[in-house]
Amino acid sequence: MSLQERKAKFETLSGIEAKRVYAPEDSADDYNARLGFPGEYPFTRGIQPTMYRGRFWTMRQYAGYASADESNARYKYLLAQGQTGLSVAFDLPTQTGYDSDAAMAEGEVGKVGVAISSLDDMERLFGGIPLDKVSTSMTINATAAILLALYVAAAKKQGIDPKQLRGTVQNDILKEYIARGTYIFPPAPSMRLATDIIEYCARELPNWNPISISGYHIREAGSTAVQEVAFTFANAIEYVNATLARGLAFDDFAPQLSFFFVAQLDFLEEIAKFRAARRLWARIAKERFGARKPQSMMLRFHTQTAGVSLTAQQPRNNIVRTAIEALAAVLGGTQSLHTNSYDEALALPTEESVQVALRTQQIIAHESGVTNTVDPVAGSYYIETLTDEIEKRADAYLERIERVGGALKAIETGFIGHEIQESAWKYQNELETNKRIIVGVNEFTTSAPYQGRRLRVDPRVRDDQAVRLQTLRARRDDGRARNALAALRDAARGTANLMPAILACVEAYATLGEICDTLRQEFGEYRGAGMF
Repeated sequence: MSLQERKAKFETLSGIEAKRVYAPEDSADDYNARLGFPGEYPFTRGIQPTMYRGRFWTMRQYAGYASADESNARYKYLLAQGQTGLSVAFDLPTQTGYDSDAAMAEGEVGKVGVAISSLDDMERLFGGIPLDKVSTSMTINATAAILLALYVAAAKKQGIDPKQLRGTVQNDILKEYIARGTYIFPPAPSMRLATDIIEYCARELPNWNPISISGYHIREAGSTAVQEVAFTFANAIEYVNATLARGLAFDDFAPQLSFFFVAQLDFLEEIAKFRAARRLWARIAKERFGARKPQSMMLRFHTQTAGVSLTAQQPRNNIVRTAIEALAAVLGGTQSLHTNSYDEALALPTEESVQVALRTQQIIAHESGVTNTVDPVAGSYYIETLTDEIEKRADAYLERIERVGGALKAIETGFIGHEIQESAWKYQNELETNKRIIVGVNEFTTSAPYQGRRLRVDPRVRDDQAVRLQTLRARRDDGRARNALAALRDAARGTANLMPAILACVEAYATLGEICDTLRQEFGEYRGAGMF
């Protein structure tokens, strides 16, 4: 099949057709007003006037596996290699509210992240790492309130005022119903917990981002770039409305909102996506929610290169893929970046592959020259046209979701899920018919097996965790723990913010599983009936 036959249409991954060449007349009539200057509304060119001339993005490698002690060693290794922020991956039992010794946790302890069941685990996870000196991102959703409380409690044990803490907790439960599935409770109590965190941080943790509204997982599930932006902002609007209903003003909490996007392989579309997203969010904040502070209109986001783009075949090709994606994120103006390791399609990354991933960011920062000037792609006829088109199409999706009744309704009725499934099917069909080439997978293949080293988690990690939990339960003040859990149960029956009660539980060394079981008894569990 010839290139011309494969590409009957030259278009982006979102299906936006690319003309052969672009000229000044392709730009919008209000081009200069829509472009603006960096650091000024509508922030198309970046949220800071100096961007990377002032400081680089935070190089925040996502890491965590096995026990708290092993993950602690990996964090110290990454910091020694020049990483500038921590990002914690938790195992599935921690994500779904089970202690490591629970029957439901068997076979999953420490496998896709670190096992954290108690304050003792959290203290060991950050042992020797001063929490007032680092910024920490925690990728956790259904149990976000508990992990944030554990982090605050660990900081207090280090003698640190929680108001000094900097970081982010993902806390985006709506995208779990859309794309990932690690929810615990039904949507209403889940939204309550997510909003409790936003409200609590606005009042108690001024330097903490209480939510990272995530398009990454939506895109990994098969959406297009346009859908990623639209569905992320639809969820953001839902969270904002819930927080406004608590009596907070938009400007009181909006500067603490953060976002999380993917950097995929369609290089120019991805750059345009980030620019369009910044402009669209600025307009939503100003026109819909009446933002007055410039900080409330700024789209601050973390980016991760695309896990779904990594291949098990010829895995070292993934180094190139990740470099292209990382460069798109930088040219798109990200504030924080994780670069995937080349062996992640095979296993958890080794220290060698993690180092290559981090060095990719450092080479872009220090050697490529793209950080010498703010927004070096501005004025590209194609980039600007793509930016306008992505913004327009994402806006159209938001209008459709509004007509459905908002993001929660669009999730419950299956509208968003259906849209993602259609996009995923189209992409997969293109791969299977060779209309889209993946090097080493459906073209340029080889039969040579990968010979590199793979990281393997010791299966004894669960046994070790079980012993620690038994020891913890035996030596803690059990009456204090039981009283704290009872107080949490009573608070859950009312309308009070649950964060103080959860913090009291973790400080009494109640376990994550005990806290979640208490909330399960009051809120119930969500089984996904009727979804999609």
